[in-house]
Amino acid sequence: MDRSEEAKLRVARQFIEAIPHARALGMQLDRLHDGVAEISMPYDLRLVGDPRTGVIHGGAVSALMDTCCGAAVMSHPEAPAGTATIDLRIDYMRAATPGQRITARAACYHVTRTVAFVRATAHDEDDARPVASATGAFTIERPHEGAKP
Repeated sequence: MDRSEEAKLRVARQFIEAIPHARALGMQLDRLHDGVAEISMPYDLRLVGDPRTGVIHGGAVSALMDTCCGAAVMSHPEAPAGTATIDLRIDYMRAATPGQRITARAACYHVTRTVAFVRATAHDEDDARPVASATGAFTIERPHEGAKP
């Protein structure tokens, strides 16, 4: 990993650690490289949506996927200074297995001057069967010309 990749990884970790809901959900940045991000969160009884089944609430999965998509945009080679969610569509395919860590993987597949497009999936320990999939559009905030980095 070169210095610029290390710097991006450090900035992304600091960004995620600074988001209160990311800290509360126990999100962990597992991978970040050239427009691809992987973030996971542990199973936590505080996040259960249905006490009868022990299934994690969809809102926690949604927050994980949104954060992962944003990290993918921020790691894109065109290196935007920042990003925000414009639109995020999430399709829930099945309940996550109670007790298992959930991992989101996102890839920023297209970038215009002002918008980045991302696809993502979320899995529990069964990688073959996604818990959810997402597509989204994110703003690209570029540094102002002449601004100091």
